[in-house]
Amino acid sequence: MAYDRYIAICQPLHYRTILGSRACVHMAAAAWGSGFLNALLHTANTFSLPLCHGNVVDQFFCEIPQILKLSCSDSGYRREFGLLVFTAFIYFACFVFIVLSYVQIFRVVLRIPSEHGRHKAFSTCLPHLAVVSLFISTAFFAYLKPLSFSSPSLDLVVAVLYSVVPPTLNPFIYSMRNRELKDAVKELIQRTLFYQQ
Repeated sequence: MAYDRYIAICQPLHYRTILGSRACVHMAAAAWGSGFLNALLHTANTFSLPLCHGNVVDQFFCEIPQILKLSCSDSGYRREFGLLVFTAFIYFACFVFIVLSYVQIFRVVLRIPSEHGRHKAFSTCLPHLAVVSLFISTAFFAYLKPLSFSSPSLDLVVAVLYSVVPPTLNPFIYSMRNRELKDAVKELIQRTLFYQQ
């Protein structure tokens, strides 16, 4: 999304040549492939961990830090921690790429002479940047915090913040730019308020 916005705002005349169907397929394949490889490595390592502290995970889904709490193997824990650090490095590199893309976008947007043009560009970029920042910061906190800093309620809140909130917000962020959807939401709110009175 950040690269798409970067090309659309910073190089609009080259948009179709840079982001053709081939480039989109390559970017989607890279994202899906890296996600699959990451999941495969973590799953293989998790299944190799001996569990000796029970079999109840204090979470609403089975995530890696919670499984590591049940493990009694130091070598498996170190191996998984190494995988988590590697994954965090990749996420951080993606985050740096996104931030650099948005720095370039904001430099171009701030040079737009019309207030309406600047507002339109910021309205498409800031929500995406906010959701990505929320996801990455809470995921870093969930996976890389020390075990001594862990509590079940804090773990649950952080897990909801990175696993439920961003995917829930994405449809609203990307569809609220659509005029028809905005009008439908306004009408729904007005009907709801009218029926309550």
